This record gives sequence, C-alpha cells and structure tokens, in this order.
Amino acid sequence: MSVCLENVSYTYPGETKPVIFNFSAHIEKGEFVSLIGKSGTGKSTLLKLIAGLFPCEEGIISVNGKTPGPGSVGYMPQRDLLLPWRTVIDNIMLPLEVQNKRNLTKADAEEWLKRIGLIRWKDALPKQLSGGMRQRVAFLRTLFMGSEVLLLDEPFAALDALTKREMHDWLLSIWKELDNTILFITHDLEEAILLSDKILLLHADHKVEEIIVDLPRPRSVDMVYWPEVQTYRKTIEKKIANE
Repeated sequence: MSVCLENVSYTYPGETKPVIFNFSAHIEKGEFVSLIGKSGTGKSTLLKLIAGLFPCEEGIISVNGKTPGPGSVGYMPQRDLLLPWRTVIDNIMLPLEVQNKRNLTKADAEEWLKRIGLIRWKDALPKQLSGGMRQRVAFLRTLFMGSEVLLLDEPFAALDALTKREMHDWLLSIWKELDNTILFITHDLEEAILLSDKILLLHADHKVEEIIVDLPRPRSVDMVYWPEVQTYRKTIEKKIANE
C-alpha cells in the first residue's frame, strides 16, 4: 500500500507559523522510510496527519489512492500506551474489539506471541514486562489493526542500546515477512540507516531531502560497523549540523 503526500501544510491552533509547510513525498508499497531531523521540524505531526489524528488543512494525503480513514493505517506512538489493567493477550486483542474485526482471533494473537518469544507472558500485566517486551506487545497490537501501512514514532527511543539492537533485528525479520509499508521516526542516525530503504531529512526551513540507503538486504545489526554505514552517518550529521 503506497502513501502519497502532496503539498501538505499544517499549523497548530493558536499559532501563526506552520509546523509543516508544502510537504510532498511518495512512499512505495513495502518501503521502509525513516523521518529524521531536528526537534520541531514536524516529524510526529506528519504521522498524526497521515493517521487522521489531525485534520489535513492544506494539500492531499492518500493511502493507496484514497483518503485515509479509520483503520487505514496502524499508528504506534512514542509511549507503548498498553492498558495496565489488561493482560498482554488482551492488549493485543484491543484493536479487534474496537474495530469489531472477525478475521483475526485470539489463537492468531497467541501464534504471534509464540513467534516473538512471549507466549509465556500472555497472561502477564504490562508492569511485569521489560521495556523491550512492552514494545513488542505494542507493535503486535499495532499490527493487529490490520493495516499494511505502519506509522512508528520513535518506538525504541526509551530502550537501552543492547535492547534497541535486539529490537532492530526483530523488526527487520518481521517486516521482511509481512512486507508492510513503514514510516519510522527516529533521532538515531545509525538506526535510520540500518532499517531504511530511504531517509527523509526534514529541515527547519521546511525543505525535505531524500537520502537513498544503498545497502544490501537482508540486514543485521552487525552492519552498523560497516564503513558504508559510518559514511552515511557522517554525511547526514553534517547536513543536520550545517542548518
């Protein structure tokens, strides 16, 4: 499922300056695209616009050629937002209850928990899980929204370095299998380079720079030590520093 944004602008109520101005981008079906840039350049706002959480004031946003509506995309914010009184399995099943979908079952959720090594925790509460475990559960809940487009807003930012690397390997394996289209926000440049087909660098002056990541797939976390990855990182750091 492709995502297209044409000349999109957005200004927060009560503000005079737009946080997003004349933004255009096209994400092909099955692409992994990262949004990077300094704080305040509108990365999270863009995801909320695509998810329909904010109204699109100017421009056009389409998912597979149609205006996105409820259930068009799966959205995972920075915090996992797991309901503390619901078990792991019940948190995952929440989108099915809200959207009243019958094509996915509790057995499907349990099968996914087996595949990510969390089946023994299916009846645990979120407070009993580590940070990485919580993020996996939150991702599965997003996946169960049933959309081919996933919007992930800094999902690994709060994790320690080792857990983050484990999550990178895990996400790459899941994405390869499902062929979802993913828009991913991060401030971690190595993370963006390792995961992405292309990177959209948002500048403070509202310009958008597209960077193609020409690295072979499948990828693994060991690739962060490759000279090519470090060259990409240095190039992007200079672009951000020179603003």
